[in-house]
Amino acid sequence: MTENAIFAPARGPLTIALLVLPQASILEVASALDPLRNANRQLGHEAFHWRVVSPDGQPVPLTCGILLPSDGPPGHAVGADLLIVISGYRLDEVATRPLIRELTRIAPRFQLVGGVDSAPWVLARAGLLNGYRATVHWEELEDLATRHPQVEVVPDRFVIDRNRVTIGGAAPAQDFMLHLIRARHGAGLARQVANSFLTDARPGHEPQIAPPRRDPLLDPRVTAAVRRMEERIDQPESTAETARAVGLSPRRLEMLFRESLGTTPAAWALTLRLQAARRILTDTSHPLAEVAERTGFSGPATLSRAFRRAWGEPPGALRKPRKTTG
Repeated sequence: MTENAIFAPARGPLTIALLVLPQASILEVASALDPLRNANRQLGHEAFHWRVVSPDGQPVPLTCGILLPSDGPPGHAVGADLLIVISGYRLDEVATRPLIRELTRIAPRFQLVGGVDSAPWVLARAGLLNGYRATVHWEELEDLATRHPQVEVVPDRFVIDRNRVTIGGAAPAQDFMLHLIRARHGAGLARQVANSFLTDARPGHEPQIAPPRRDPLLDPRVTAAVRRMEERIDQPESTAETARAVGLSPRRLEMLFRESLGTTPAAWALTLRLQAARRILTDTSHPLAEVAERTGFSGPATLSRAFRRAWGEPPGALRKPRKTTG
């Protein structure tokens, strides 16, 4: 992981600008800002400053329905040392061409430019990740790698490469901020901040989706079966194949699923695939045939029938124009 001078021991305050896009998560904003606030509290002085900007300078509607105050449009971020873009859902709507142009214009003015969750997509569209190693939220990894082959996409929690940082989501955003605090003010302060939030910092090179921890309420073979299903959204396997892989008979796996999860392995796997399809339909403009292929359905008609059975509406209903929250 190549880092720049911003991670050297601190000699002065650091200013971070957050460019928050509509439909971002409040948890991601908090994960970026609260470790800095706590570090200031522990130090007894303001080692970190921040400002929040938005695409139009107006309060930003977040996924929870709260309007996040803004200090102005993206140009107001200039003067900060870091610019971090935070985005979540409906990227095709919120990552507008004017925003991409403005981001391209101001990016050279910062020592470090980054993105959280789906925001690496925004940076990639602006050409700001060409030739860099980068990550993105795990649901978007395949898409980013396919659409932007000039970016070396990896499944890490966060990636620092020269003057870019990309961060997989809310928890990795906290990890990155703890890394920044540690680099500038030492391991002791980073540990104090982590302890305040009852957490431990995880390194950036760890995968976003960690191997499942043993849940005392679940048979470990059920956990292993669920993990296999999550990894095979686009190429689902039969219950018999899953059972064989975790060392059980199909009947025994069915019994364990009913006892611990209240459903069958097949129903659980189908729900995972439909949830993935719902996310892709909501967040992208990919054709229905592509959505079906990427979620393990034989075609659009099969996906549509499963969708109607599950939610009582066709997939196309998710792409009707919606009013912006707030």
